[in-house]
Amino acid sequence: MTRTAPAVPPWLAHALRSQRGPVSRSAVLRGALGGGPLLLAAVAAGRPTLGVVAAIGAMFAGINDRPGSRRASVARIGTPALAGAAGLLTGTVVGDHTPALPLTLLLTVLGLAAGGISALGPVGSAAGTQLLVGAAVGAGMPLPEPAWLRAVAFTAGAAWLLLLRLALPTSRSSLAGDRRFELRFDGERAAVAGVYDAVAALLDAAGSDGATAQRAALTAALDQAQDALAGPRLRRHPASAAERRLHAQYAAALPLAEAATALAWAGEPVPPRACEAPRRLAAAVRDGAPAGPLPAPTRSAPGLRALDDALLHAAEAFDRADGRRLHGRRRTRTAAVRTVLGARGREYGMRVALCFGASAAVAQVLHQARWNGQHEHWYWLPATAVFLVKPDLGPLASRVLSRAAGTVLGALLFAGLAAVLPRPEGLVLLVTVCGALIPLATRHFAAQTAVVTVLVLALVMAGGEPQASLARIGETLLACAIVLVVGHLPTPGRRGDALRARLAEASGAAREYLAHVLGESADREARWALRREAYRTLAEARTAIALASAELPPLARHADGADEIAAALERLVDTTTACAVHLDDTGGLDPHHLRRLTALRDELARHGARLRLDLPTAGGDVRVEARHG
Repeated sequence: MTRTAPAVPPWLAHALRSQRGPVSRSAVLRGALGGGPLLLAAVAAGRPTLGVVAAIGAMFAGINDRPGSRRASVARIGTPALAGAAGLLTGTVVGDHTPALPLTLLLTVLGLAAGGISALGPVGSAAGTQLLVGAAVGAGMPLPEPAWLRAVAFTAGAAWLLLLRLALPTSRSSLAGDRRFELRFDGERAAVAGVYDAVAALLDAAGSDGATAQRAALTAALDQAQDALAGPRLRRHPASAAERRLHAQYAAALPLAEAATALAWAGEPVPPRACEAPRRLAAAVRDGAPAGPLPAPTRSAPGLRALDDALLHAAEAFDRADGRRLHGRRRTRTAAVRTVLGARGREYGMRVALCFGASAAVAQVLHQARWNGQHEHWYWLPATAVFLVKPDLGPLASRVLSRAAGTVLGALLFAGLAAVLPRPEGLVLLVTVCGALIPLATRHFAAQTAVVTVLVLALVMAGGEPQASLARIGETLLACAIVLVVGHLPTPGRRGDALRARLAEASGAAREYLAHVLGESADREARWALRREAYRTLAEARTAIALASAELPPLARHADGADEIAAALERLVDTTTACAVHLDDTGGLDPHHLRRLTALRDELARHGARLRLDLPTAGGDVRVEARHG
């Protein structure tokens, strides 16, 4: 009799999982040149505490220094840095003049606001995190500098790493190229080339079980390229010929992605000849070369005819290179405010506020009671809680487990190093090494925690305080316990509202895309933009569902059924894409499309009734039948 091994709980499986992929050597170099040199310069100038603050700013900037374009890195690094400086300024001013109880209430309100901001996306999440950490550090860290100087030093540290991000090449190919745009647009070129590679991979997988996964990979590649081409700019249109070329190449990939998705939906293998052309286009993007001759697929089906037309359009776009239109997401300020104040922002904000406020209250009680002496590091409790509780950063139990393990490992490692390293030279070297290790450690939260723990303890000692490894372990474990308990308490409103809001956004985007296709609009650029938004919101919903499903059962049960809705919506968008290609080719829908749309309408109606969601339908049988007839 064979025994089946017990399944690993989702929250534990998530804690054991690590990211894969290459590590950028330039990111390692930037990390080494970040906080360490700043601290060294401050120590040499006799202002070590100012260097500590600047190094903290560089550390956070290094954590946010992810792969992508230089233009996108300005917002990804700069926006959280400004939020952190504002939090540091606020916390310092308030902490110097506010008693314990009002200070705790103020930090709780700040947690509510920062949690709501986190609903805006990765940049908003990083900004909310740094806002709260800056406020806690400013209120509790004993430094001689005034509030404004602390904020300036923090901003300068982040600005220094951002300057390195903008100035240094991000790959070896950037150094080897002889064209002027190689260095400036290497991140954008890699992202756009990745789209063409993903199109080729989807065509290869058409008719196989891997087609769904490759379609999701194509969505991720398009999202990355869209973000790489977006970012702050002084002009409305691309300013240089090189940038216009990249925008034209990205735009040319959209009809290719549409045709490839339609072919994958049909479930028939695609001839290898059809898969070769997107790979040649990817190589042309990377090399900055013309498209050259492209192998044409046979025009035996609507999807193949659409693919052939898209390849011809791409060849012309590569030769003209006159793309002037920007391809970022169209998000208004009103929509952003609605997100922050809506279900997602409220649920995120309430959870962050409760955990941040509870940890601040416990820290203040211990501080006022003179526990562990003067308890100078009381800010460690609320600052640690921020990294544990943010709902968009991973399942709560998984992060608590990883944080505890990483902190214990990092603190014990630092205790051993601090006993043998000279001061302050050894501490500066330790900060430099840890800065270089951050890009490697971001693959797993426990590893990142261990590296950051060593770095922070080195900064604390460089600022003139005694070695605090044991205190760091004790307070981290206390923060883990607080967040684990408070984070699972019932909150006002319905649990799972954030997920339902995600699904509502995705269903709204799918509905708009479906209506555009069935409405026979001739505006193909608008259709491609709607398709992009539909797939992107679905990918974001899928990510949120996966994280929620990996929580402990009291929280994970609120995600029940959400994955089935997301899968049905994805099938609807896939079918809508196939309908769009078929309508372009024949002017009508065939019975197969009609049956799929009707079946999806019924499936989504059942899901919507169960979870009380307004999900899209196929536009009505009468309307579709009229188009078919």
